[in-house]
Amino acid sequence: MSATEAGHRYREIDVPVDGGMLHAGVWEPSDADADAPTVLVVHGVTASHLAWPFVVERLPGVRVVAPDLRGRGRSNGIVGPAGMAAHADDLAALLDALGVQRTLVVGHSMGAFVSVVLAHRHPERVSRLLLVDGGLPLDVPAGLSTDELVAGILGPTAARLSMRFAGTGEYLDFWRRHPAFDGAWTPELERYLAYDLVDDGVGAFRPATSYATTADDTLDMNGGTALPEALAGLRHPTRLITVPRGLQNEPPGLYAPAHLDQLLTAYPGVEHERVDGFNHYTIVMSPAGADVVAAAAREELEAATTPTRL
Repeated sequence: MSATEAGHRYREIDVPVDGGMLHAGVWEPSDADADAPTVLVVHGVTASHLAWPFVVERLPGVRVVAPDLRGRGRSNGIVGPAGMAAHADDLAALLDALGVQRTLVVGHSMGAFVSVVLAHRHPERVSRLLLVDGGLPLDVPAGLSTDELVAGILGPTAARLSMRFAGTGEYLDFWRRHPAFDGAWTPELERYLAYDLVDDGVGAFRPATSYATTADDTLDMNGGTALPEALAGLRHPTRLITVPRGLQNEPPGLYAPAHLDQLLTAYPGVEHERVDGFNHYTIVMSPAGADVVAAAAREELEAATTPTRL
């Protein structure tokens, strides 16, 4: 079932930001309710706005706004530096363009880190934060080079960015062998992956996200100042969902239990739940995972109807 079939009308927009045009998808409720709540959903480090249709399907009556972050998807033509602060400011410009004053923000993976920084830089635009397997510092050794950091966190996900493919079929075959999607292959996943592939200009195709962009963002996410400053000043109600398996469907996932315990002690205002049965991808890009995320989003939307003093 597509998001449109589930009760939304889908459209794409482009919004001017520093360095170019930010592309985004908007799913409007089909009932045209002017008072429908809005949720801003923010994808991961090499993903796009089409990571979210499963979640959208499960949010009837809710307007869902999903950007292609700069350097990704159809926003990959934006020039200039990326980093968490730049992404956060882009999201504020997207909300401005849509006339959204204040919204629940749901971030997955790197999108969760961006969401935390958005709440810090533009606190009046965010009602609550729902972080999905990201947003709190990862457990990475000090002193790594940029390439070592990217490889250590992303592994084959980063290596893929330098690969070239003959076309969509070859790219889909590459992903069918990925352990994270064993038993979780869907038409929605195929649409997401096909959207990711762009012409490399010399007769082949490549993922839309460049390695350089991914490296810059990964370095900023793990060694920059924007995230620590945002977490130190975290004032918004924040809920974190983590899963026990990572990008390659491997345990213990991005947040090993001992490291997670330390984080939750350091940030006692973060409400946490560990959800078994999912990996870093399937918590968002599968029907069962989207059930979890959408249910949490609905609960956060209901809580947001009671104003929170910042």
